Amino acid sequence: MNSPHRSSHLPLSHLLLALAIVAVWGTNFVVIKLCLASFPPFLFAALRYTFAFLPIVFFVPRPKVSWGNLCVYGVAVGVGQFGVLYYAINGHISPGLASLVIQTQVFFTIGFAMFFAKERLRLYQIVAVSVAMIGLVIIAVHTDASTTVFGLALVVLAGFCWGIANTTSRRAGSINMFSYVVWASAFAIPPLFLISFIFEGGWDTLSASMASAPIGAWVGVLWQSWGNTLFGYAAWGWLLSKHPAALVAPAPLLVPIFGMGASAFFLSEPLPAWKMLAAGLVIAGLLVNLFWPTLKGQIRKQFSET
Repeated sequence: MNSPHRSSHLPLSHLLLALAIVAVWGTNFVVIKLCLASFPPFLFAALRYTFAFLPIVFFVPRPKVSWGNLCVYGVAVGVGQFGVLYYAINGHISPGLASLVIQTQVFFTIGFAMFFAKERLRLYQIVAVSVAMIGLVIIAVHTDASTTVFGLALVVLAGFCWGIANTTSRRAGSINMFSYVVWASAFAIPPLFLISFIFEGGWDTLSASMASAPIGAWVGVLWQSWGNTLFGYAAWGWLLSKHPAALVAPAPLLVPIFGMGASAFFLSEPLPAWKMLAAGLVIAGLLVNLFWPTLKGQIRKQFSET
């Protein structure tokens, strides 16, 4: 069951944790693009979850949650989110735009919460998400030759699967999220390796790509495993277990800011004025969602004192 204490705003420490998570996730899109030059996408995802699972599983106890919950989370985040996302970035969508479109998870996460947990959207949250989405739409309409409709559809599908994973982890209740992510990774590994084996050239091709991969590509795999999976998703799941989905889910709207910034710096992707405008709208929407309850309370306090 979910935590009984769910606040209407994020404490400063939780806000800083959320910012750290989205910074890791945003800059990660550059790492993904660079590593896909060495590994086919589903093999890359399989390696990510293999190192997230081994050898750490021998040092953490299995969380007190059903095997079914672990399976759904592992398959949703491992295969549905990242397997599909890697495939999309491998020639179907640019990393910066992918970091934007994946944020459709906000709507799926909030929608699932409304359906399963009967959570209610407040007016200020609707306004906040709407303002942020204007920024996302501005970016989405400025597609280029490096982005296809197929790529956009794939990343929306990845966002849908992220929403499933978010909902599943919240239904796990107050558990050790680090242990949860480690054990759930076991369920992502077999289907990812199977898909890779069938569609990415068989054992000879896969073993050759692993043997020829440079050290930098393997460092990228470990960063995916430890930085993004173990830190990022364990911390993210913990935040979701402590706060309503409508409050926490918009935080990754900052991911495109970090994603586009990192892509511009490391991959020389341009940052025209329309991207900066869109980024400002996304940040504004996020700030409204995070700080409006506190600001409203202070305003009421001022009026009550006068």
